Amino acid sequence: MIALDKHPSGRHFLQIPGPSPVPDRILRAISLPTIDHRGPEFADLGNKVLAGIRKIFQTRHPVVIYPASGTGAWEAALVNVCSPGDRVLMYETGHFASLWHKMAQRLGLQPELLALPGIDEATGLPNSWRHGVQAELIEQRLRDDRGQQIKAVCVVHNETSTGVTSDIAAVRRAIDAAGHPALLLVDTISGLASADFRHDEWGIDVSISGSQKGLMLPPGISFNALSPKAIEAGNTAKLPKAFWAWDEIVEMNKTGYWPYTPNTNLLYGLSEAIEMLLEQGMPVVFARHQRWARGVRAAVQAWGLPIQCADDKVFSPVLTGVVTPRGVDADAVRRLIHDRFDLSLGAGLGKLRGRMFRIGHLGDCNNLTLMAALSGVEMGLKLSGVAIAGRGVQAAMDFFAATPSE
Repeated sequence: MIALDKHPSGRHFLQIPGPSPVPDRILRAISLPTIDHRGPEFADLGNKVLAGIRKIFQTRHPVVIYPASGTGAWEAALVNVCSPGDRVLMYETGHFASLWHKMAQRLGLQPELLALPGIDEATGLPNSWRHGVQAELIEQRLRDDRGQQIKAVCVVHNETSTGVTSDIAAVRRAIDAAGHPALLLVDTISGLASADFRHDEWGIDVSISGSQKGLMLPPGISFNALSPKAIEAGNTAKLPKAFWAWDEIVEMNKTGYWPYTPNTNLLYGLSEAIEMLLEQGMPVVFARHQRWARGVRAAVQAWGLPIQCADDKVFSPVLTGVVTPRGVDADAVRRLIHDRFDLSLGAGLGKLRGRMFRIGHLGDCNNLTLMAALSGVEMGLKLSGVAIAGRGVQAAMDFFAATPSE
């Protein structure tokens, strides 16, 4: 028999950028007895989570909840607003933007991938993977689309592979400045409930998210937040869809139910997560993640290692990417840290494989959790022979001691 519990004494440090550590309060909620998903008790739960999740997305409009991963919500967003052969404009900010582009191709769309050109001389990494969305490039491309054939613009809010949080409001301004009718589709799978996100105010048509990041739940729930324009587009879109179709779900949600079997116990957890977030207040939640991120960056800067995001205006509050020196295998460093200190860090993905690792600062976390994680990283870097400039742990300690919690 395979032994699944291989952890030593104490608690494993899960510092990947999702799935994030789940608070005990949410785990207890998930453990409640399963109820009849067609009974009156479930309707109360359904109505509660549907109302609550709108507050998290900051929208007055419907939010569709799927028993699926974020990848499923990507597909749902595309198939509900597009027809075969539609052109979609996508912006490459990292691995997940690239995967979404690949999905669009497989669905029979004609996706065009915009990217910031060039290679960063300091690290040898693509510029597009070290910076956020350049809204002016989107505006120019839409101006050039004189026949207005582009159906949608697809961007990633918080790119989990690189630690970059793009300015979504600027993207909406760019679309409007070009006078283009394209829909705005935004992946906020890792940004929701960790970084400020405003579905209605920013003029987003479809927001895509998942349960396992800022919402602090296990994987298994995903979301599409909709605008009236997106719902209208869904009435004429011709891509095949059945399970993902919005119309039946939105209609049945009006009574608190779903047209399929929902993941009841994860909805218990979602209800609890929403309560926790709203009890604190979303501005406090966002400020907390920003503080954690600043503390982690203080450590990385003291080590003298490059941060994957090269633009300090769009540093992610969710994770920090750490670039290792050329010739140092970042995955080998991660493995050593895991084996010696029971600490999991995120791997470099796609074009960044072996060149960087990612420190997550989200979920069931606090200042001391991050101090322990940074201690493990600093020890691991030294044991791996990485020359570091200074004591990152001390720099983070100084930051957290001088920066009180909200």
